[in-house]
Amino acid sequence: MVLAGKLITELGIKTPADKFYKLFTLEFSEVQNICERVHKGKLHEGEDWHDTDTVKHWTYVIGGEVHTCYESFEEVDEQNKKLTLKLFGGDIEKHYKLFKVTLEVVDKGDGTAVAKWTVEYEKINEDIHPPNGWMDYLSQCTRDIDGHLIKN
Repeated sequence: MVLAGKLITELGIKTPADKFYKLFTLEFSEVQNICERVHKGKLHEGEDWHDTDTVKHWTYVIGGEVHTCYESFEEVDEQNKKLTLKLFGGDIEKHYKLFKVTLEVVDKGDGTAVAKWTVEYEKINEDIHPPNGWMDYLSQCTRDIDGHLIKN
C-alpha cells in the first residue's frame, strides 16, 4: 500500500535557462496567456504574484477535464533556478494530502536548457491513481512556454 510517490520528467528546451526560469519567478501571471491548458489564474490572497506568501487560484485542463486548485511558492532558489510550488484545495485535496511541483531549469551551455519537473504527492487512499496526467500537462505547458519565449 504505497500512498506517496514522485514523478519526474526532463524536457529539452530551446530557451536559455535564465529566460525560462524568469517567466515563473517574475512573470508567472503570464502563464495563463501562453499555455493552452491553463484557463485562468488569479490572485486569491496577497498583492504580488511573485511573493512567497501569495496564494493563486488556477483553472486548468488535465485529461480533457477542467480542474481547479490553489498554489503558493514553497521554495525559490534563484542560484540553482529551482522553484517548488505547493498545490492544495480545489480538485487536489479530493485526491491528495500532499502535492508539490518542482521546476529545475539547467543550462546546457549551448544556449539551450533542460526543464526538469518533479511532482511529489501523497494520495488520500490507495484507490487514487498516481497523477500521471500531470506529466502530460507539464510537458505541454513547457512546450507552449518554450515556443512563446523563442518567438519573443
